[in-house]
Amino acid sequence: MKKKFKLEDLDCANCAAKMEAAIKELPDVKDASVSFIAQKLTIEADEEKMDAVIEAAKACIAKVEPDCKIIM
Repeated sequence: MKKKFKLEDLDCANCAAKMEAAIKELPDVKDASVSFIAQKLTIEADEEKMDAVIEAAKACIAKVEPDCKIIM
């Protein structure tokens, strides 16, 4: 299952790349991408594990850029 989210307050392309790399390393994540230009996050994971993956992704994002939020 693939889900897309809007990101708010993503300030730089380097931070987006760091977030993407960290999210891709999470268990249960099949693929992920963070677009600085579009301010979007795309995550691919099994449907039954998606809620846990999203929470873990939020933690990864907060470590890189504490002001950045996922808009559900």
